[in-house]
Amino acid sequence: MVDDAVPAPPVPSRPAPAPHRPARPTLSFELMPPRRPEVAPRFWDAARRLVAVHPDFVSVTYGAGGGDRTTARDVLRTLLAGTPVLPVAHLTCVGASREDVRQVVSDYLDAGVRAFLALRGDPPHDQPDWRPAPGGVTSSIELVRLLRDVEADRAAADPGAALRGAAHPLSIAVATFPDGNRAAGTTRAQEVRRLLDKERAGASFAITQLFYEAASYVDFVAEARAAGVTIPVLAGMLPATEPRRLHRVEELTGVAPPPELLEKLEALEDPEAQHLYGVARSAEVAQAVLDAGAPGLHVYTFNKHRPALDLLAGVGLVDPVLAGRASAGEAAPVEPLAATVTATATES
Repeated sequence: MVDDAVPAPPVPSRPAPAPHRPARPTLSFELMPPRRPEVAPRFWDAARRLVAVHPDFVSVTYGAGGGDRTTARDVLRTLLAGTPVLPVAHLTCVGASREDVRQVVSDYLDAGVRAFLALRGDPPHDQPDWRPAPGGVTSSIELVRLLRDVEADRAAADPGAALRGAAHPLSIAVATFPDGNRAAGTTRAQEVRRLLDKERAGASFAITQLFYEAASYVDFVAEARAAGVTIPVLAGMLPATEPRRLHRVEELTGVAPPPELLEKLEALEDPEAQHLYGVARSAEVAQAVLDAGAPGLHVYTFNKHRPALDLLAGVGLVDPVLAGRASAGEAAPVEPLAATVTATATES
């Protein structure tokens, strides 16, 4: 029997899927809370301008031994209340008991913080023979585990906390050192193994110490991947615009700038010429690590907005027009960031 039903129209072919385009690399900043009330307005002005370019997160430091922890917590609360930007709380454990650290973590979680940068921290500068207290948290690996334990305990004790944790999972960043850590006396190979241990303890991603040559980052990440590290590794960048700052950073971190970079900067007596050269040089390094697959850039700002914004504009992560407006103070104000916080201690 012949089927005389009207044949169905041909099904149009689906268009070929668009070629995969990598997502925009992340961008983030490190801020240092103001340590004196009179510098707070300048700090919040820089914070406002940086937030205006919509970073993926902003990390907030506190000093050795947690001396300005209260100010850091105030800054984090203000960022949480007044901006859509994820704030990341630096957390150190040096010189603190396990219970002290648990209490600090609980305070941050109560304030709404859902992201931490877990660091061992520096021993007190005025105590050269300092040793960790028995029973304290002595490493960033232990600190990562403790953060996970506190979160799990809160979820087990409170259904509301469990639900909040499911909706907004705890994120834990760790530091890593591409060329080894002078303070800890570690080599690159040892830092690769430590990063793997941090990942196994529960770290979500890593941020590198600053570096001046792209090979430092690229080679380190290649060794880390070969060793089994799978978490993202953000490239920590310092805009190399001020010779004085580079010398100071070397004192603090042991990371020496290339001699030719310092010589060129110091030969340029005009600060604006130093800025332009330093930004261009730093942008070359940043572009090289992005081209090599870095998932994003984390800029150590020292609370200076212009070098950070110009660096990111130089690699296309920030529109130059938007960066210029933010640097000029033309960005729309974020009201809570117009206020100051009570600061303590002295400015570093």
